[in-house]
Amino acid sequence: MPDSPTPTQQELAVSTLGPCEIPTPLAEAKGGHGRFIEDDTRVMYDVVFHEGHDPKPAIGFERAGPREKIHFQPAKSKAAIVTCGGLCPGLNNVVRNLFYMHRRHYGTAEVLGIRNGYQGLNPAEGQEPITLTDSLVSSIHHQGGTLLGTSRGPQDPRVTVDFLQSQGVNILHTIGGDGTQRGAHAIAQEVARRGADIAVVGVPKTIDNDIRHCYQTFGFMSAVAEAERVIDRAHVEAISVPRGVGLVKLMGRHAGFLAASATIASGEVNFTIIPEAPLVLDGQDGLLARLGRRLDASDHAVVVVAEGAGQELLRAEKGDHAPRVDASGNELLSDIGLYLRKRIKQHFADIGNPVELKYIDPSYYVRSVHANAYDSLMTEKFARHAVHAAMAGKTDLFIGIWQGHMVHVPLSASCGQERRLSTGRDMWSAVLTITGQERW
Repeated sequence: MPDSPTPTQQELAVSTLGPCEIPTPLAEAKGGHGRFIEDDTRVMYDVVFHEGHDPKPAIGFERAGPREKIHFQPAKSKAAIVTCGGLCPGLNNVVRNLFYMHRRHYGTAEVLGIRNGYQGLNPAEGQEPITLTDSLVSSIHHQGGTLLGTSRGPQDPRVTVDFLQSQGVNILHTIGGDGTQRGAHAIAQEVARRGADIAVVGVPKTIDNDIRHCYQTFGFMSAVAEAERVIDRAHVEAISVPRGVGLVKLMGRHAGFLAASATIASGEVNFTIIPEAPLVLDGQDGLLARLGRRLDASDHAVVVVAEGAGQELLRAEKGDHAPRVDASGNELLSDIGLYLRKRIKQHFADIGNPVELKYIDPSYYVRSVHANAYDSLMTEKFARHAVHAAMAGKTDLFIGIWQGHMVHVPLSASCGQERRLSTGRDMWSAVLTITGQERW
C-alpha cells in the first residue's frame, strides 16, 4: 500500500495557523463526543516489518479527528466550500456534510458556496457565492453532480486570497482532484505569505482513485458499481450474437483502478487494458491476435479499456511529439475506445472473419450518478474530519485515508504525485486470473 519513495517525517509535517486556545463546543455537545485526538498522535506510514530485523524509523501521518482546543471562534467564523474539476458521485454529499458539521456541530456563523469552481473565487470571472442553508442542502445528497457547479483551470492565488479576505472567509474547503489540490496549495502559500488567518483544507475527489496518500477516494465504489452494470450489459450483447465483442471504455486517465476493480467485480471481462501496461495491438502476442484466439474458442469476448490506455500508440500514429493539455494541465486524451473499435472491426474484416462489435462509453453516466450507501458513509467521514482540521487551524492539507485511519496529508506531500496501479501486485494479478487474457 505505501507509495514510493517513502517521505520523511518532515515532509509529513502539518502546517498550522497558530495556537489553539478556544475550548471546542463539541466538549459540551448533547450526548457527549467521545475522545479527542492529540496533535502528536500518528498513523504509521508502514506497518509491515520483518521479524528479527531492526524496525524502520517511525514515520507517520498526523491523525485526523477533533481537537479539545480549537483555533477559530465558531461564532465569528465564515467557511467557504468549492467543488472543482470533473463530476464524481458524492460531491453533493460532501457539501451537505461540510455544511452540517460547521453549522450544527461547531456553530460556524456562515457557510458560503463558491459557484463554478475556482472561477467563483475571481470576481472578474465568477458568479457571486451563495449562502448555504438547511433548505438548500437538505436533499442534495440524493442528486448527482454538484449544487455549486464546477469548472476546470486555475486562478491567480493573489486574486483568490483577496476575494476570500474581502468576504471575511477564514476557512476554505476545496473538493477536487490533484489539479484542485495543487490550486489549494498555491492559495495556502499565498495565505502564508500574507500572514493571513485562513485555513485551507481539502477533500480529495477523483473517480480514478489516483490521489497519492489516500487509499480510496469517495465516489470510487459508486463508479465501480455502475461500471460493473455496464460491463454486464456488454457481456449480454456479446453472447447474443455470433463472434460478439462487447467493448467498454471506462475512466482512468493515468491509473487503471476503476477498470481493474470493475473487471474483478463483474467477472465477465476477457481483456482489460490499463494505462500502466503497454498496449500492443499487432503480432502474435498483440491484442488483435489474442482476441481472435478467444473468439475462435468461445465465440464471444468482452474488452474493457481505461481512457488513458494506449495514448503513446495514438500519438505516434498522429505524429504528435508531446501530449497536449487542458486548462487544468491535464493531458488531452485521444479516444482509445473509438480507435479500438475501428481497429478491431477492420482487422477481422480484413482476414475474412468479421465480428459483431458493440461499443459502450458510459463515462459521463458513471460520473454523474449519486453516491451509493458506501460512498455516502465515506463522504461523511471526509467532511467531518475536514471541518475538525480546519477549526483547529490546520491548513495546506487534505484529509486522506491511510492504514484504515483518517489522516492529515500535507498538500506538498501529494500534489503532482498521482498513484498508479502496480502491475506487480495483487489487484492486477486478480485481473489476469479472472480475465485469463495472458493465456490466449
